Amino acid sequence: MKIFDNEWEKWAVLIIIVVLILLGLGGCSYRMVPNETKIEYGTTETDSKNDKLQQKQSISQSWKWEKQ
Repeated sequence: MKIFDNEWEKWAVLIIIVVLILLGLGGCSYRMVPNETKIEYGTTETDSKNDKLQQKQSISQSWKWEKQ
């Protein structure tokens, strides 16, 4: 049972595998780091039925890729 019919098919598959391995290793040179952190705190108005104010609190964080 032959896996490849031609010699060039064997080399083409080998080249594709090597390129994928190199791309995978190249991706390891980047890492994700925190970019910006926002903390929001305050009060908001509600409808006219109840005269209470609602407190609003939120934390958000963005990330970026950084080369090691």
